[in-house]
Order: sequence, then structure tokens, then C-alpha cells
Amino acid sequence: MRAGRGRRVAPLLVRQRAHCAANPGTHSASVHRPGLHLPAVRGRRARPAKQPSMSQAPKIGVFDSGVGGLTVLRALRAQLPQASLIYVADSAHAPYGDRPDDFLQQRARQITRFLIAQGARLIVVACNTATAAAIAALRAEFDLPFVGIEPGIKPALARSDARRVGVLATPSTLRSAKFRALLHTHAAAAEPVLQPCPGLADAVERGDLQAPQVQRLIRQFCAPLRTAGCDTVVLGCTHYPLLAEQIQAELGPQVHLLDTAEPVARQATRLWEQTTAQTPELPQLMRKRRAAPSFLMPLGGPDANAAGLGALYTNGDLAVLRRMADLCGLQDAAVHRWVEVTA
Repeated sequence: MRAGRGRRVAPLLVRQRAHCAANPGTHSASVHRPGLHLPAVRGRRARPAKQPSMSQAPKIGVFDSGVGGLTVLRALRAQLPQASLIYVADSAHAPYGDRPDDFLQQRARQITRFLIAQGARLIVVACNTATAAAIAALRAEFDLPFVGIEPGIKPALARSDARRVGVLATPSTLRSAKFRALLHTHAAAAEPVLQPCPGLADAVERGDLQAPQVQRLIRQFCAPLRTAGCDTVVLGCTHYPLLAEQIQAELGPQVHLLDTAEPVARQATRLWEQTTAQTPELPQLMRKRRAAPSFLMPLGGPDANAAGLGALYTNGDLAVLRRMADLCGLQDAAVHRWVEVTA
């Protein structure tokens, strides 16, 4: 059939439009709508997160196993004060340090889908453990830039006068193939002192940085580095800069602590300048459109998805995220709770 001069409209499409006009709450599966859609939830109607319009400012997404990635978010904000940032703390599944790789990849995919749905065009994996276990899988599946974080072995060796470098990190990071490759490339002859810190990130997640247990763990993990005479120590987990004062006091003022948040922020800034020149529609960002088994859905006020540093999400303790955000100088960031809904 014809609609207007010289234009042909398929009869099926006309029927679909008529059906949608008569039933405004429905749409045909064959009519493409831009944006990502959450899967239906059995037994009740799904309540999806607000979908970004194409005119909305693109965002930088940042995620971590919990509150530690706020140290990277702080550095990002210093580098890009006008950028719109959104943060995810997967605290309900923290710590990541003792989790298997397949679990970490599954969590990273879930969070990435959510960040893309909220308008993220670049994602920073602000977790050493998640970077080692999942960033290769994320880059293979999603067509947008990712910035990872890894212990700063190379800059630490360059900084150390005695070539005595210590590394504080989670057991999973130190076991990972990615970290071992890093050692082989930059520290084959230096033999840095590798100190696993089981339980330390988990202690930070509880929110009391001055707790006696935190002090005991710091003392325990710093002792081998002090004995070895390390003059430079890498903070190989984004949670550990939150404890920098206690770690410095335990190691002594002569020891240089190296945090990689600022180099990560600089790399993200370089990629962001390239990315903002290209704003692909959301469906194009996924190379493989897989059905997600579950989504984390934000619960918050009408401004929960507002532009700017106003979107910090957690599936853990809101009070802890609020306290750690304030400690990182992010007092103006609004905190929202997530609920994970299984499809």
C-alpha cells in the first residue's frame, strides 16, 4: 500500500503501528527501539532503570568489588571535573580476592550491562582482581573502551633506590596470570617482595578503618616488607589507599607508597577525549547480545540517573558507601541502593 506520493509502507508495519496506537503499553518485537531493555521478571512487571536518550551526556562508568574503587573515582574527578560519572560498588559479593575467575567474569558482565544502560561510553575496572580475571572477556564482548588497573611494578622499580620493592595485594591478584606476566616483563631480576593480604579488603568493606582488626592485619602484612628493607611499596588493591596513613605509620616515613589511581585516571582521560567524539547508539556497544540472567536495578529518587557525580550505587551497606565517599572528598555524590532481580 502507498502512504503519500512515491512512498511504500509495508502492510505489516502499518498493522504494527495501529496495534501499538490501540495498545500503548505494548510494542511489537519486530519494531526496533534504540536502547537496552531489561528482561521481564517472573511473577511481576519489571521496573527497568531509566534509559538514557541519545542527547544525554555520555558517562564514564566505574566499578569495583566494593568501596575501594572510590579512590580511582576521586582521581578521575580531579582529571575530568566536568565529566558525568557513575559508580558501582558490588559490595554484596565482596571481597573479590578469593573468588574464582568465572564468577568474577559473570559479575563484571552484569555490571557492564547496567553501566551501558545508564549511558556509559567508557568503563574503568577499578579493581586489580577484576582486571586480572575479567577485562579480556569484557573487551571481547563489549564494543567500548575499558581501562583496567594493575599493581604498579614498573614505576615502583623506577622509584626504588635500592631496587627493594614490596607489593601488598589480594591473594587472587598475586596468583593471576596477568600479574605473573607483569612480573616477568618488568621485574624478572628484581625479585619484589609479594605480600598477600587476605581479609584486608573485606575489613575495609565493614567501614571502620580504625578497628583493632584492621590495625592487626596491617601490622601483620607490613612486617615482612619492613624486614626485607623495602623502600617502595605498591598498594596493589584499590581498597588499600583508604588505609594509606596506617600503612605508612607501620612501614615508616622513609618508605614510598605507590598508588596507581592517578595513572589510571590519566589513561581514562586520554581515551575519554577520543570516545566523546564518537557516541554510538547503545545497542551497538555489545558485540554479542546475550540474555543476562539477572540485572541490578537501582532504587532511588527521580534524579537517580542525573548527569554529574550523582550516581553511586551499591548492593551493600549504604552507610559504608556514604562514609567512604565522604572520606574521598565526594560529599556531593548521591548514594543509591541496588536490588538484584533474577529473571
